[in-house]
Amino acid sequence: MSTTENGPFEWVQADEGIRRRVLAHTPDAMTVEVAFDADAVGAPHSHPHLQTVFVQSGKFVFTINGKETVVQSGDSLVIPREAHHGCKAIEPGTLIDCFVPRRDDFL
Repeated sequence: MSTTENGPFEWVQADEGIRRRVLAHTPDAMTVEVAFDADAVGAPHSHPHLQTVFVQSGKFVFTINGKETVVQSGDSLVIPREAHHGCKAIEPGTLIDCFVPRRDDFL
């Protein structure tokens, strides 16, 4: 195992109905668990990180660069660097996000 800042870390309130916790990170990558209440909205935004998303549970509508995609438990998707994106939880659920490189703003 390489040297990492291993977690999981404490839960942080990210937005109304959304909380997250860093699971593990290095300067090169980060894994984050994000829990959503039903109807919670991840506000549209962009960032310079490549992001992969695994839907651990629940059902979500993602909008990526204006295109809507519905995903549910077991699905995954990739959000390119600088893509304008957001999501809404159709039902309560949890996402596992991976960022390359690490999101220092989450630390």
